[in-house]
Amino acid sequence: MNTVDIFSGAGGFSTGASQAGARVLWAANHWREAVDFHSKNHPQTAHVCQDLNLFPSTLIPNHDLLLASPSCKGFSPARGKDQAHHDRHRATAWIVIDILEAKRPEFAVVENVPEMKKWVLYPSWIDAVSRLGYSISENIIDAASCGVPQNRIRLFIVLTRSRKSFELKIERKQEQPISSVLNWEAGNWSDIFKKNRSEKTIQRIQNAVCDGMGDRFLTAYYGATRAGRSIERPIGTLTTKPRYALIQWDRKKMRMLSVDEARAAMGFPDSYILPKRSDEANMMLGNAVCPPVAKEIVSQIIARG
Repeated sequence: MNTVDIFSGAGGFSTGASQAGARVLWAANHWREAVDFHSKNHPQTAHVCQDLNLFPSTLIPNHDLLLASPSCKGFSPARGKDQAHHDRHRATAWIVIDILEAKRPEFAVVENVPEMKKWVLYPSWIDAVSRLGYSISENIIDAASCGVPQNRIRLFIVLTRSRKSFELKIERKQEQPISSVLNWEAGNWSDIFKKNRSEKTIQRIQNAVCDGMGDRFLTAYYGATRAGRSIERPIGTLTTKPRYALIQWDRKKMRMLSVDEARAAMGFPDSYILPKRSDEANMMLGNAVCPPVAKEIVSQIIARG
């Protein structure tokens, strides 16, 4: 099945699709660094570094399956109340419509945060998809249900050029604890009670100890979390900035989740090439689709197609 991946980022969608047996013909992203690393990991794919608002959709290769992860910044509650939610980030969703109209692939999968459905223009977006002859299946999937050691809940909209919508059947796999990918012997550890450590961070750690978390656990470095998180369950959603710290309470030490651990927590192969700079690597991972989820969805589409 020939596939195109727009807003391809680090390549989670492409990786999962390839694992399912699809051929990723073409991928596009506006961030040069992301395109470069997508190319390293998917050398058989043609790449374009381009703002797709400025790229003629007719120049995209013909394909059977369109994969699209338009920007979630205009929908995600993670951006807070201070930033407008009616900006140009939401406009990327309309690029999907443009490509569907120009190329008419048999299938498409659009990924975003579930809050996309609260968008005031979402009914109009769905209407446009429908008018192009696509049936629509909306699916809320937690990556943990596909064996990823992370609770990452996302909306996957499956579009098919058929009268009847295509319902995904995700058989929930056994949850994988984040402990399965942590390396407690690696990394740069620092003192929990070092000078200038945030009081909120220290309070979260102490709350976790009072809650009986034991000597090893996780805590969020920012956000509304009041305490810790067990390492014997999937980690919470990874974002574009490092969020989770590993705690060794008996040693009074802590460190942030490493890039290698974050890559594994997203379900990427250990061999997947990422930038050496951790801020760039975490940015790519935090924006990515978990490959095992993409593999499950595309496998079902291929089985049907």
